[in-house]
Amino acid sequence: MFRLSPRILIAILFSASLPAQAQAQLAALPDGPGKELVEAACVACHETDIIFSSNGYTHAQWDHLIAGMIDLPQPLRSNITNYLATSFPERYDRRPKLVDGDAKITFLEWRVPTLGQRPRDPVMTPDGMIFWAGMYGDLVGRLDPKTGEMTEWKLEPGAYPHSIINDVEGNIWYTGNSNGTVGKLDPDTGEITVYPMPDPAARDPHTPLFTRSGELWFTVQNGNMIGRLVPDTGDIRLANIPTEGARPYGIDEDSTGMIWVGYRGAPKIARVDPDSWEIEEFETPNPNPESHHGNYYNRRLAIDSKDMVWYVDSGRGYLGRLDPKTGEIKEWVTPNGPGSHPYAIEVVDDIVWINESEQRPDVLARFDPETEQFQSWAIPSGVGVIRNMRATPDGNLVIHQSSTNTVGLVLIDHESSWVPGPYRP
Repeated sequence: MFRLSPRILIAILFSASLPAQAQAQLAALPDGPGKELVEAACVACHETDIIFSSNGYTHAQWDHLIAGMIDLPQPLRSNITNYLATSFPERYDRRPKLVDGDAKITFLEWRVPTLGQRPRDPVMTPDGMIFWAGMYGDLVGRLDPKTGEMTEWKLEPGAYPHSIINDVEGNIWYTGNSNGTVGKLDPDTGEITVYPMPDPAARDPHTPLFTRSGELWFTVQNGNMIGRLVPDTGDIRLANIPTEGARPYGIDEDSTGMIWVGYRGAPKIARVDPDSWEIEEFETPNPNPESHHGNYYNRRLAIDSKDMVWYVDSGRGYLGRLDPKTGEIKEWVTPNGPGSHPYAIEVVDDIVWINESEQRPDVLARFDPETEQFQSWAIPSGVGVIRNMRATPDGNLVIHQSSTNTVGLVLIDHESSWVPGPYRP
């Protein structure tokens, strides 16, 4: 559990003596009782812009959110909660428009043990266990959804695991986003094997994918590369992306073994031949480049049974489909439109699932390609962002909400074959 460290406690007790430069950086917070406590306790882990970017919450919601970040003693927790609830009350400008429909789903969520770790990118293994990456906690966690039991493994300090994937032997592989590595965890023994990048320019391994051939492919966002690791030998090969500043992000494989990559920094999608390493790029619509705040183009993608490539255009608020055979692209505006920032995407039984990450609460949306209709739901603990979601072996979805320190399971339509464990508030 992430408890109040002496460093943070000292900062809180003596926040008035913060350097003038630090005080100036924090001056944007509104005045009020508890401001100095927030500046000291919250900024020890993140910038104040995260507070401003929230939707504002009720007193109970702020208290619940803080409880997932840090174990503050009383009366500090009450004073901080009172300040945030007063200065950043609940707003309604980011409330989502939800779309009704006939599909039925059930949300299950569990709060993970180590506070403030910002869990992300969960995956369910064939035995029904849910693993996640605890990015800020330098850890990998495991949840048994039948019992609610959770286990966490500490990684090397500074790994900052961005994402994970499982192999056929049950190992969990993670991308060391901060220290330029890929790592392998054996959950049975706890043994961790670390593979450094052969090129220091590949400083931020991002999203991994195991192909049918058993190779581990991964994107390197800011290094503007893709990479491949051969598990048997540990050999790593890297290649530069043709488009400068493309920022390769999401990755998937089609039925022919071709690898597809979404670009966060350019309106393109890439197809990679794993044998020749030839990279072919497909342009996606970009009618108004100024609408892309932060160059959020095609963050993630997913592939259906017909090898159609589905993607989210985060900057414009669209769901898109690329037909690789013809190059034809068709797009649909998401239910909450421009500014909704669709982020994660997955295909389950040829139904497309996305989230609208700028809404509060975060929205999970279902799109039926046959009817071209959306249906959507508010995520119960949805004050965070689903940054990646994946299908489970039995046709459900695993999700997460980093801000509330939770991982989740979405049961889709059909009856579950097991009884899940309880939600841990």
